[in-house]
Amino acid sequence: MSRLSIQLSTSAAPAHWGKNALLSFDNESATIHLLSDDHQHRIIRRAARILDGLTLDFVTLCGKWHIEQQWAFACSFTNTKKQHRIQWADDDNSNTLTQRYQALVFTRNQTNATPEDLSPEKLASSSTEWLTSLSPSHVSAKQWTGEELIEQQWHGLYNVGRGSERPPVMLEVDYNPTGDPLAPVSAALVGKGITFDSGGYSIKSSEGMLHMKCDMGGAAMVTGGLGLAIMQGLNKRVKLYLCCAENLISGHAYKLGDIITYKNGTTVEIVNTDAEGRLVLADGLIAATETQAPLIINAATLTGAASVALGRDYNAFFALDKNLMQRMLGYASDENEPAWPLPLETWHQEKCPSNYADTANSRVQKGGGAGGASNAAGFLSRFVGNDGQGWLHMDLAAAFNDSADAYSPAGASAMGIRTIAKALLEE
Repeated sequence: MSRLSIQLSTSAAPAHWGKNALLSFDNESATIHLLSDDHQHRIIRRAARILDGLTLDFVTLCGKWHIEQQWAFACSFTNTKKQHRIQWADDDNSNTLTQRYQALVFTRNQTNATPEDLSPEKLASSSTEWLTSLSPSHVSAKQWTGEELIEQQWHGLYNVGRGSERPPVMLEVDYNPTGDPLAPVSAALVGKGITFDSGGYSIKSSEGMLHMKCDMGGAAMVTGGLGLAIMQGLNKRVKLYLCCAENLISGHAYKLGDIITYKNGTTVEIVNTDAEGRLVLADGLIAATETQAPLIINAATLTGAASVALGRDYNAFFALDKNLMQRMLGYASDENEPAWPLPLETWHQEKCPSNYADTANSRVQKGGGAGGASNAAGFLSRFVGNDGQGWLHMDLAAAFNDSADAYSPAGASAMGIRTIAKALLEE
């Protein structure tokens, strides 16, 4: 087994490694040379990607590493095939890093799983099992599957998932460490769990469909965030809602021109079956609102428009509650998970007009037209109470990398779990 010790240095590498060399090596160790105080984490991430390319079996972080330096290395060194191959530096941060890493690996593995292996029911059950393993006496769950969704009036989720032979599922997980069944719910999390997105009758191109196993990244993100908060000592009641479905084509699939009537009375005309994420999240947001939780966070790989705006380095945040927005941006900054606010006002609710219903689920334009990410957020805002106070929508532009690059491995990033955990602990 190949092992290598990794250390940091603020000195330049010996000249024979080249001018401004990022890395230098001796027989049993490598040194990452931090020649600038600017963007040190990106330097470490780039070095980690180079070291990953050496097909090392195991690395040990030696000497003085700040906790965030260790985390930056771990996020970029860990890939889909190589996990739990890092020994943390010998300091007081190993327990915190181990907790973060457990949540990271869970979130990434869920998102990277093949759509054949991760059906809607499997997504629900594996999420429940992991959370239960973290706090067996405080976690309970229930779910509604297939036709049961109609009885509960979860019509958006039912219609999106009814084209598949594998039924859609609404999962509710109740984390209640108080021991009081009447304890108030302090926060509710909602995750988009589309385990495969063909686009439905608004079918995607082959290249656009290739990585759509990641379309349940929102469900994995909120589950990973809750799990991390639990490991960090969360002592408040939180409910989690995962809206799980496959968006496929069949004789029983929903169609353009259909109208869905939601539990809160809102009617929605389907003008694009590939704008399905907001349809399932609407049910989850109604359920979250019914808990009367003062904090609601939903996460979803919702729009390509967010990625066009921010690339793959930032997640997009939307909120009608501007004070909450500022706090959440602060949490993201504290946790080194870059996020950026995109516009959302109440009038964004009118950006998807319909001649036949209260709203359409998109605009009849490629990508939902200009401002597509804000228009989608405006649609979601119809399904939360209290004029949107206490609600944040995360459009996960940075959730998945189609291919590896100089800073990130291919696949899920899990960037967002720390921000969610921080919000649950602080709000």
